[in-house]
Amino acid sequence: MRLRALLDTDALGLKLLGGEEELDRTVRGVMTTDLRDPSRYLSGGELVLTGLAWRRNAADSEPFVRLLVQAGVAALAAGEAEMGDIPEDLVLACTRHRLPLFAVHESVAFATITEHVVRQVSGERAGDLAAVVDRHRRMMTSGPAGGGPDVVLDLLGSDLDLRAWVLSPTGRLIAGSMEGGPALPADMCAKLAAEHLSAARTGRRGPHRMAMGSTPYSLFPIRSSGRSPRASRDVRETVLSDWLLAVEADASDWPEERLDLLQGVTQLIAVERDRRDAARTVRRRLAQEVLELVQTGAAPAEIAARLRVAGPVLLPGLGAAPHWQVVVARVEWEGGETEPGPIAQSLLEEILVDPLATGPEPSDRIAVAHTGDEAIALVPLPAVSSEHDGSEAGIHADALLESIRDALSAGLDGDGRVTLGVSAAVHSAEGLRGALEEARHARRVAAARTGRVCAAGHQELASHVLLLPFVPDDVRRAFTARLLDPLRDYDRRHRAELIPTLEAFLDCDGSWTRCATRLHLHVNTLRYRVGRIEQLTSRDLSRLEDKLDFFLALRMS
Repeated sequence: MRLRALLDTDALGLKLLGGEEELDRTVRGVMTTDLRDPSRYLSGGELVLTGLAWRRNAADSEPFVRLLVQAGVAALAAGEAEMGDIPEDLVLACTRHRLPLFAVHESVAFATITEHVVRQVSGERAGDLAAVVDRHRRMMTSGPAGGGPDVVLDLLGSDLDLRAWVLSPTGRLIAGSMEGGPALPADMCAKLAAEHLSAARTGRRGPHRMAMGSTPYSLFPIRSSGRSPRASRDVRETVLSDWLLAVEADASDWPEERLDLLQGVTQLIAVERDRRDAARTVRRRLAQEVLELVQTGAAPAEIAARLRVAGPVLLPGLGAAPHWQVVVARVEWEGGETEPGPIAQSLLEEILVDPLATGPEPSDRIAVAHTGDEAIALVPLPAVSSEHDGSEAGIHADALLESIRDALSAGLDGDGRVTLGVSAAVHSAEGLRGALEEARHARRVAAARTGRVCAAGHQELASHVLLLPFVPDDVRRAFTARLLDPLRDYDRRHRAELIPTLEAFLDCDGSWTRCATRLHLHVNTLRYRVGRIEQLTSRDLSRLEDKLDFFLALRMS
């Protein structure tokens, strides 16, 4: 709004004392202060309201006005309630620095002026932004994207003073406003995504509100613009694949106009999301073709020819044929009739993007197919040097799990599971079938563990853990009960901590000194506990066979 508009509003009780030639200045905000130096709280364009408590004598006016001008304020309005007429020294100082000066009648509260200015400025900004968003939407829906989500978020920052970010369901930063501060840390992104997924599973309508410390955030779901709005649609079909818009503000008291504007922003970003999904069609088809060849036992030469087509699409500009990894994912829900394959496919496409990478583009290097109730990703890796066999390169199950577990666990909400298996890297078509089976075996190992989100890698398939998932449940229960129940019963009655002692003893390879140090016990106390374990179970922990039985029982319990 313009300063001139303030004078035209009789209810504000403003009288112009100087600066008539500057009345076309734009007011961007309002601030009330009686500090001698308020400059640290000013960003420019404000109407400053003051009761003149900072003024002790005539010499104070000049430095006060000079600081306001240096901060770029639009005008100064001084109240008459305390001192009556505005001091002449303040009028002269404002005239010298060409700063418009208003007198506020004693009957008018500063709160009245503040409310009027904020309402006018917010309304104008919202209207301007709505027009820009509408224009941007038309550009994106009728032709190439007009800059992507970042452009829209920058508009929110510059026109509405709102910091906002677009996040994936795993908490990866896809786009973020460049206005008003540093980037959003990865741990905060994960917490926002987890809160959004948890709220979405409860069926609450967005925006969802959460606070981190003293900072409020409002979370708006971003749903596919082409999705059929079926009222009966199970939220589990999309909760693990929808993006979200996180806004640094409390939207609970926003007027409908501003909420509608933010909903328009989410629809605009959804168009970009749909474009990205459409661009995945080629990569999905490549993955499906390679998978069918591998599973039907096609000749390696035929698979190799298809991989030569896939390589340049997924890693453009690569000179040599890449190495490949296979990742298998499965999403399981208790009850319901959701089709798990497409859900796992969309989720795996998000999971396999480096969590530190921003923007939608990194996912363009991943081809994911789905068959039955599982998704299978074909991940290209730049050819490793001859000094390595490829086992150290690429995706590692532990790192993959660490980056997604917390956020996705909230979305699974007690009735769902995600399990992942990761193969070693292979460098030829001959190795691809083995990599697929390796990833599937690893996923079964992960499925045998507890937890809502579990992953296992190929490294674990060369140890005893490969056998554990295939032990029948009744055999597991009988084996662990025979060995561990006597110890659990004793711990329950005497608080003797025999189970933790056994775990530490085995973890220290039977070293009395190291185990006693870890448990902060005297060696004699440790010997007493181990002796009690042997007495209760009729086993001998100096024998390898008995150590192995205890080790497996603990792993299966």
